Amino acid sequence: MHGGALSGWLLVALCAATGTYCLLRMRVSDGEERRAAGGEALMGFGMAVMALPATVVAQPGWSWAVYAAVFGGAALVGMAGAARRGGHHLHHLVGSLAMLYMAVAMAAPVAQGAHTGHAMGAAGGTPVLTGGLLLYYTVYVLRAGARLAPAAVAAAGGPGPAWATRPELTLTCRLSMALAMVAMLVTL
Repeated sequence: MHGGALSGWLLVALCAATGTYCLLRMRVSDGEERRAAGGEALMGFGMAVMALPATVVAQPGWSWAVYAAVFGGAALVGMAGAARRGGHHLHHLVGSLAMLYMAVAMAAPVAQGAHTGHAMGAAGGTPVLTGGLLLYYTVYVLRAGARLAPAAVAAAGGPGPAWATRPELTLTCRLSMALAMVAMLVTL
């Protein structure tokens, strides 16, 4: 994506840390939560790779086609999950489609002869679609942030859940990825 090297590396670190946490959560979960954690790990690591600063790491032109294929496949899986179960699967579907959209938008300048997908002008994406995704993720960030705000604390009746399955850490993971998505869309 565009932007300075420092902000790019910070985004890479945030997304990689989020993907790592999701892998750890995947190891201790089962069923639907395990599948959700796996999808979020894919999203986190995919965002980390896409956010690599172009001034430091020049990605080959074919890499955007690989990203498009990976996230296109994830979108197909997300469609099936959203159709059967709805809920958070719909958010995963939107995320996969957003990543597919960004990969295609970044691949367009490469196909037109630019040396990297990071040097784009008007081929940066459709403003209406980018704006819609920005609106979706901004609302998601605000709602998730409000859910993280401290509420009345209930008395603990025993040991809490393991750290990898704590609901507030899971929500923080999702909030971090949504914030990273906003940052990536703004630079598109």
